[in-house]
Amino acid sequence: MFCPKCSSILIPKKGKSGKNYLYCKKCDKKFYHEEGKITEISGEKKDRIIIVSENEESLPITTAKCPRCGNNKAYYWVLQTRAADEAPTKFLKCTKCEHRWRDYG
Repeated sequence: MFCPKCSSILIPKKGKSGKNYLYCKKCDKKFYHEEGKITEISGEKKDRIIIVSENEESLPITTAKCPRCGNNKAYYWVLQTRAADEAPTKFLKCTKCEHRWRDYG
């Protein structure tokens, strides 16, 4: 995740109370993360900022057989998980049972 204020990468940290939060080194701000949105920690005032996440409705669907339930449709997204000169990794999520798997193509 990235800082909504400066776009720097947010680093996960553990708070004194034991609750985890995300920290921006550049802005020196702390954020709590909750299902697709983050809340800035700034004393008494808390600003709500909605972050677009891996929402299934916005992911494309492809034909792929789920290894768990045999369903033939899956959501997919692509990430560069290895060196830049290698093919990206295709991640799939079954539309029926929500099982996730990878395709290294």
